Amino acid sequence: MGTRRTSLPGVGAQYDFTTETGQHISVVVHHDGRRFIGFYEQDDPDACQLSVPLTTTEATALAHLIDPAPIDAVRTEGIDLVTEHIPLGTRSPYGGRLLGETRARTRTGASIVAVLRTHSAHPSPEPDFRLAIGDTLVAVGTREGVDALSEIIAEG
Repeated sequence: MGTRRTSLPGVGAQYDFTTETGQHISVVVHHDGRRFIGFYEQDDPDACQLSVPLTTTEATALAHLIDPAPIDAVRTEGIDLVTEHIPLGTRSPYGGRLLGETRARTRTGASIVAVLRTHSAHPSPEPDFRLAIGDTLVAVGTREGVDALSEIIAEG
């Protein structure tokens, strides 16, 4: 599987690749940050079956789901330890509140090791770090602990 880059003057770039099963997928990256994923007919690379527009935030979230690098960065074979990104959505009661108010480690055993924002990262945040809607919490713990933390962040 190889990726082919095509410059799109005035637009951005298109990245095309074909999967091992013969599926043709393209990603168009606009200069303004917008992205589109296109799925094409196997026998006609110009016939787009479906195009999905993604904002920069959506593209980043999708990349985190697809990219195995964050999972591979911490070796967890043989131990019950996971690392997960937990979004702080609009329904979370912790938007605008201090990290310490979550009592994450006390309640779940999982630790919040970083907070990611649109244009910044905050590693090892202190309890007085103020959370914001749209933040992504990087949590480390057991599968059960991280799942419990995800529920607490989502619903309180």
